Amino acid sequence: MTVSRQVVAVVSFYMLAALVMIFVNKMVLNATPNLTVLFMFLQSSATVLLLVVSSMFTPWVEIPVIEYITARKLAPLILVDTAGFIFNALCLRDIEAAFYQIARGLVLPLTISVVAISSGSRPSWSVIGCAAIVTSGFFIGVSFSGDIPARAVPTPLGLFYGLLSSFSIALHAVLVKSSLPHVNGSSTILSFWSNLGSAVLLGCLAVFKGEVHEFLLMVSNREVGVQWDWGTFVYGNIITGIFGFLISIAGILSVKITSPVTHMFSSAARSVLQIVLGVKIFGDIVTTQRATSAFVILAGTLLYTYVKSRESAIINPSESGTNAPPKDLESQPIEKQDEVDEKSTT
Repeated sequence: MTVSRQVVAVVSFYMLAALVMIFVNKMVLNATPNLTVLFMFLQSSATVLLLVVSSMFTPWVEIPVIEYITARKLAPLILVDTAGFIFNALCLRDIEAAFYQIARGLVLPLTISVVAISSGSRPSWSVIGCAAIVTSGFFIGVSFSGDIPARAVPTPLGLFYGLLSSFSIALHAVLVKSSLPHVNGSSTILSFWSNLGSAVLLGCLAVFKGEVHEFLLMVSNREVGVQWDWGTFVYGNIITGIFGFLISIAGILSVKITSPVTHMFSSAARSVLQIVLGVKIFGDIVTTQRATSAFVILAGTLLYTYVKSRESAIINPSESGTNAPPKDLESQPIEKQDEVDEKSTT
């Protein structure tokens, strides 16, 4: 397969997996909004299980020995990853799918800010300008006029979840870089630890919140008058579990095959498709204001990717063809790093 065909195949694979995850997640969350944490627990558990099974057939997937020392070192990443799982799900549950990317539109500015604070260095004026463009796009999207249906107006709580989701992703970007040395730079081992830790925390939280008990009651009472869409919940868990694992693989392949600009353009195209599909599948409302907001956020993100690619080429011209900068700012640090899995940020 030629390089160009590999790029097309990887980009298409990543876009398909990400879109399936978002829309199936939305369907399940709509059907069972009271089982959000349990749903996330089952997704993380499915990824862990599939990683273990895959390690039996390929040396590309490594399963580490469970050690307390490593778990303690990775605890900050696991906690932030778990928080990101929850806030992503709550945000998607409470807002329209077509508005999801806008609600999480502060990912780039917050990531740049967190990285600058943690590294003690000020980003270039070009980067700050890109962040300002993205931020203006976010505020355009959340400043609604009164001519849209009430059901289409996102709740303040949904927007708050989007803000917390964006902040979790920004922290995740920094913690991934500091966590990779603890797993010998392996993205699959880090993915295993992260999903295993998240599964444990989410499982405990689901029990504490009473979601497990509520789920058992819903199942046992299904035949005596309590109606719920159990089929969507069951099949949705199976699909998202498989595609969540595939996104891990897609993220690694994307780092290996595509360039930063190519990957960000594919993410932009995915966002546009997400809005269109949100309108078609769920009947979401897209106004001129929302469309403008999405365009400004995408334009600022693409401009940022171009600026950082140019800066990296100037600083490390000899490495421009070997160590590509990060591909997806929603899950990776701003500066160069080893291969990183992108599953949790769809």
